[in-house]
Formats: sequence, C-alpha cells, structure tokens
Amino acid sequence: MKKAAYLTKTSSAYLITFFTIAPLTILISVLSLISLNHSVETPKVLGTQTTLPAQAGLLENPHFGIQVYAALPNSQPVVSYGAVAADGRVEMIRQYLDRYNSPLEPHAQLLVQVSDQYGLDFRILTAIAQQESNLCKKSPEGTYNCWGWGIHSKGTLGFSDYPTAIRTVGQGIKEDYLDKGYDTVDKMMEKYTPLSNGSWAFGVTQFISQME
Repeated sequence: MKKAAYLTKTSSAYLITFFTIAPLTILISVLSLISLNHSVETPKVLGTQTTLPAQAGLLENPHFGIQVYAALPNSQPVVSYGAVAADGRVEMIRQYLDRYNSPLEPHAQLLVQVSDQYGLDFRILTAIAQQESNLCKKSPEGTYNCWGWGIHSKGTLGFSDYPTAIRTVGQGIKEDYLDKGYDTVDKMMEKYTPLSNGSWAFGVTQFISQME
C-alpha cells in the first residue's frame, strides 16, 4: 500500500509539473516565433533613382537607375551602377556581335569603354558598324574600317587594327558630331552621309533599339 501511495504521489507530482511547465514552454515558443518574424524583413533599397534609358535616336550615353542595397537580395541578382552595370552593357554588346558572327565580338568591352570615355550612347559604335559594314563583314579588306569612316573619292581610311579604329571613330563622333550639335542620329546623318534619303538614320536607330 505504501508503495502504491508513493507511486500515486509521484505521478501526481509529474502531472502537476508537466501541466505547469508545458504551457509556459509553448507560450515562450510562440512569442519567440512572433519576435523572429518581426525581425526578419525584406532587404530595403536605399537611394534608388529610376531613370529611363535615352531614346534610341540620341547619341549621348543613357544613364541607368542606381540601386544600393542595405543587404543582398534573397532571390534576384542585382545590377548596380559601376563595374557590374558596365559588365551588363558589355555582355549585351558581346551577345549582339556574337549573334551576327562579327569579328568585333572580342572588342565588346572596348566599344563600351570608348563610348563612356566620350559620353556616347554605348550602342552607337556597334549600330553604325552594323549599318555601314554588316558589323565588319563587308568592310574594305585590311582596313579594319567597319564604320565607313573617312571614305572619300580618293580611297578609304584604313587602321592598323580594330582597337585603333574603335578609338578613332569614337573620338571623331564626339568631336566632329556631338560637340558640334549633331546630337541625334538624324542630325548626324546630315553630315555623316548627306546623300542618304533617311534610310541611314532609320537603320542605325533600329539597330540601337535591338540592343536594349
């Protein structure tokens, strides 16, 4: 009987302890989960500026949105202004050149760098090369002149290599066109190819829009 009474008291003590501690444990767990949910927030974007790209008819370099993150987003990759944004533009140009099997494809980064250097739309050099020579596939052999640059009745201007040509044409567009008020493709056509019936500007503008 003593043993049975002892077991009964022990069981009662266990039950009392269980029903006392268990609710407290559950309550603490619920409160912890609520607190955790409030502390985990979606990363916030700080100082975001949204600026649409310039129209395809403009020669100036379009400015893209700047995004600075307080923390890395959980899912989608971030394209921030600076090296990453530049790499995105380079890849855009590279893929476009690769699509047409252009010998300019290895020089995609230089095309963007030179455009940035002279404040040009990063697509303009590629678009003019597409219009003038089908991206260098129809340029005079050995000239590396994909832009119809310096062509006149006495012959065609030649360059020692593609990088030299890219730098020369980029600087020329800046100094001979953009700085002198030829700041759209239509205006540029008046000097670049004055005998065109408008097809030159139409083609260049269309090619620019394909690189968006």
